[in-house]
Amino acid sequence: MFAFVVLELMISRFTPCMFFYVIDDRIGLGREFDGIGGLSGGGATSRLLVNYEEPYRSHILDFLFKPNFGASLHILKVEIGGDAQTTDGTEPSHMHSKGEGNFFLGYEWWLMNEAKKRNPNIKLIGLPWAFPGWVGEGTQWPYFFSNVTADYVVSWIYGAKQHHNLDIDYIGIWNERKYDPVYIKVLRDTLDRVGYTNIGIIAADGDWSIAAAMLDDPYLNDAVEVIGVHYPGTKTVKEALLTEKKLWSSEDYSTFNDDIGAGCWARILNQNYVNGRMTSTISWNLIASYYKNLSFGGDGLMTADEPWSGHYVVESPIWMTAHTTQFTQPGWFYLQTVGNLTHGGSYVALTDRKGNLTIVIQTMTHSHSQCIRPPLPHFDVSPQKATFQLKGSFAHLTDLQVWYSKLDFKTKNDTLFQRSSPIKVYNGSFTLKLDVDEVYTITTVNTGQKGAYPEPPKSQPFPKNYSDDFTIDNPPFSEAPFFADQTGVFEYFRNSTDNGSHAFTLRQVVTERPVTWARDAYQTISIIGDYSWTDLSVSCDVLIETPVTGGVFLAARVDQGGESVREAKGVFYWISANGTYKVTNDIGGRRVLAEGLSGTREGVWYTLTLRVKGYFATGMLNGYPLWKNAVVLEPKNGWAALGTLSFEYAQFDNFKVNAE
Repeated sequence: MFAFVVLELMISRFTPCMFFYVIDDRIGLGREFDGIGGLSGGGATSRLLVNYEEPYRSHILDFLFKPNFGASLHILKVEIGGDAQTTDGTEPSHMHSKGEGNFFLGYEWWLMNEAKKRNPNIKLIGLPWAFPGWVGEGTQWPYFFSNVTADYVVSWIYGAKQHHNLDIDYIGIWNERKYDPVYIKVLRDTLDRVGYTNIGIIAADGDWSIAAAMLDDPYLNDAVEVIGVHYPGTKTVKEALLTEKKLWSSEDYSTFNDDIGAGCWARILNQNYVNGRMTSTISWNLIASYYKNLSFGGDGLMTADEPWSGHYVVESPIWMTAHTTQFTQPGWFYLQTVGNLTHGGSYVALTDRKGNLTIVIQTMTHSHSQCIRPPLPHFDVSPQKATFQLKGSFAHLTDLQVWYSKLDFKTKNDTLFQRSSPIKVYNGSFTLKLDVDEVYTITTVNTGQKGAYPEPPKSQPFPKNYSDDFTIDNPPFSEAPFFADQTGVFEYFRNSTDNGSHAFTLRQVVTERPVTWARDAYQTISIIGDYSWTDLSVSCDVLIETPVTGGVFLAARVDQGGESVREAKGVFYWISANGTYKVTNDIGGRRVLAEGLSGTREGVWYTLTLRVKGYFATGMLNGYPLWKNAVVLEPKNGWAALGTLSFEYAQFDNFKVNAE
């Protein structure tokens, strides 16, 4: 099963740069191909996508999911939101509290539906990064009661089916954290007990260590369908092969989506199988649709981070993906005759066992294909001639379709996913002249297309004057446009106790520290706007709901989010239910710029106004100055933000920002 055949033959001493590579199915097939995918979440990486207006939002989705158009992805993996920071923001859980499920929070349900509309055969995967605090029973450990966590995850699967008619194909454990064999077996039993016997478990979304444990524990081995590893560097381990399980690079790439990122992606899509026998590769992330100054800004197969303008960019990794996805499908099989090219690069060959053949060849050079991790050992690639000899059931083929890409780092004039003239096959063979940094797809499949739409609107900065009164009766999404939660979860709220001016508000709803994945702040915060903002005025009506200990803030020049949110600096204007105010230079409240009495308490609406200009900041309460000219030496710029003193209920209304 693990035979690895690479047939290379120098055809004569007169043509020293030409080599033969045999494509043959007579010796049997390799592993079954499981598809290429993208990952939405881990976290909040699709946050801004939902706020695009039509038709641009649909255009973006087509480039990701529509078959024979763009990336044509086979797999969509999403985060099961856990109310916690998971890289670029928080995603809401479907159960903020025990026994209270809501399967319409966030946007992953919507995204899965949109993917299914375009490709009904797309595979869906769910994976938790974090969990609501109640799941861990206050322990910060989700396996304390394995049955509680299993029930929580299965409820997400149930909600996907009952409320959205979505069938989940695979489920994960806990992203990049220590796995628990007992929990995995409990999860398998729970899935089986409620009839989800067809849903496979992927474990453990970290390193390969679970493979050895599976060899020692037959019950664990039976529970796991796929060994999923992150950033494997195209290599596997013998223990994983010995399990005879599916092997996936269940998170990979994580690289800026310029041409080097495209080279990284093209290389690993081939070499994850050639070197590591991995039959699926999933990109983190699907789409760079979050504020670019957050962690890993600009990763993703394409970029869509300006919903206010409608601007998006179809980056080159989309077309590297298409070289494989448009000419194969899950259920095809790799041939055993795949491998590395003599002068650098690699090739894979796949068949549907019905006569179709697809060969993907890449010649990415070392300096033009480095992924963010792991380090890439040096290798050389040079121009070469390659002759492919078709044997077995492919010997009769007379012509093949050709799709070609060239990442031209000298001229910056790339050729991306261009259809070329069919190649003629003579006596079962054809020859290609391969240059560096190229991708070829040679195939019997003739349905490939390079999709295109009219140019989207030009890039524009976030509006300098922006406001939101959160008055929307049936919001399509639970989060207000452009607000990006970094700790806590801020949702549209129908305030049934107020039929007047604050009937519709934005409410922070997480009241217990989650089982975290990243270093969430101890305060909740949602950012908005333009990171380059320096001088601005921001105002908002606020309602503290927690007596004595409760508090809220308004902020400007916030310089950190994502996994660094706990270290965020800026100008933070706090009022508390105990009748005091404070102005700090950091979210943690360690550097105090001003403080005093405010007379504020819970249950009363107040209007906060924060003005920052140059080195000075001033704050108003209900239109009257409360403090003046606090000295702000740094940071020089950053987002606007609002939030709470702790994990507590609080409401916000009539948000306004004016930047100079």
